[in-house]
Amino acid sequence: MNESEELAPAVRSILRAAEDRGDSRPDDEGGTLSVDARSLPDALAAAEADGRAPVIAEVKPTSPTTEGTREADPVELAERMVEGGAAALSVLTEPDHFGGSPENLRRIREAVDVPVLRKDFVLDESQMDAVEADVLLLIVRFVDDLDGLLAAARERGFQVLVEVHDSAELETALDAGAEIIGVNNRDLAKLEVDLGTFETVAPEVPDDVTLIAESGVSTPEDVRRMREAGADGLLVGSAIMDGIPESGDSGSRGKDSLGNVTENTRRLTSTRDGD
Repeated sequence: MNESEELAPAVRSILRAAEDRGDSRPDDEGGTLSVDARSLPDALAAAEADGRAPVIAEVKPTSPTTEGTREADPVELAERMVEGGAAALSVLTEPDHFGGSPENLRRIREAVDVPVLRKDFVLDESQMDAVEADVLLLIVRFVDDLDGLLAAARERGFQVLVEVHDSAELETALDAGAEIIGVNNRDLAKLEVDLGTFETVAPEVPDDVTLIAESGVSTPEDVRRMREAGADGLLVGSAIMDGIPESGDSGSRGKDSLGNVTENTRRLTSTRDGD
């Protein structure tokens, strides 16, 4: 990681917490993971073949850019996202700033049959063994040894989503042999979102790389825009979670709010509007 970068205070706090956290498996499940991963590229292609926009829906209890915490059961949320047509799921496991946990991911992965991405700030190999997932996220900007971490993740059976934000980071990812690349439209240094980021970087990505557009996708028009720019898949969080009441809200936390998740997912995966 480039220590000279100017980072938003929230991002610095997240990184400090990740460095200090020291993820590990429960004492009765110690050791290095061996994962039998479900294929993310195949799931995205299957969604497209089925007439759906290939959306990776994110179970996100909270984040530094939202207020409050959503209290709906993560498994119920995940099941409603799959019901709405999500090709895969992203599950936050970062506890301090996103309200996630490895246990949430474990429960969700047992309950669904689509690939599940572990969304977290993994900075070293020791953090990889916290929980089984199909896909592990590595963020180029924040890791020092991408080659080594890629190798360690693959040895465990993980597929790896390597996240970049600009052309220089893309070059680093490609040089390391990344096969699945996400272009984050949110600048994690400043927390600013610009869909043009993906449109700028995407043309430089080889055709044999699975390419994911991340952040800022909120409407069917955004889905169509990112797909036209070359996205094989779209990682969507807030636009699907919107409508789930947060802690302290007086709104319903029952079936009506869960139904919003199904409908929000369906709205973005429908090829009538989204592709």
